[in-house]
Amino acid sequence: DGVVPQEVQSTGPQAVSDPASNGRSVNQRLNQCAKTNTEYTLKPLAIAVLVVAGSTLVGCSSKAESTAGATVVDVVSTDDSCTLSDTSAPAGKIVFNVRNDGTKVTEFYLYADGGASVVGEVENIGPGVSRKMTVSPGAGAYLSACKPGETGDGIRAAFTVE
Repeated sequence: DGVVPQEVQSTGPQAVSDPASNGRSVNQRLNQCAKTNTEYTLKPLAIAVLVVAGSTLVGCSSKAESTAGATVVDVVSTDDSCTLSDTSAPAGKIVFNVRNDGTKVTEFYLYADGGASVVGEVENIGPGVSRKMTVSPGAGAYLSACKPGETGDGIRAAFTVE
């Protein structure tokens, strides 16, 4: 097709011993392959990348958020209401489980300073979708807000961290 990529980047390890490398780096070899449109077998490199990636994945944690040691507050947002299971929580880690039971995309916020600053937010919560928001605010008075349709000031209520 005549199209030659300008640059091919490797995100794998650079110190892999490959007898066919002739002293060239992985990026140089990959770029040469792209420029000449020839096939180049990088089996030793591929194996090394898989080994490194596999060992890295073993240490990864899931995206699921831990609620261990946290206060959990359930939030149900509809098109015209925002209901929290609690209006206060002890200082420390607080996980807001926000569920959208409305027909519009919504957002959830925790504000400080009478609404002047955002402590935490979770946006783009579609109808029937649940999302988590984790914050660790200090003791004080806060405002919670659901924003059905993602517009305006939203439906606000007092929330206290003790």
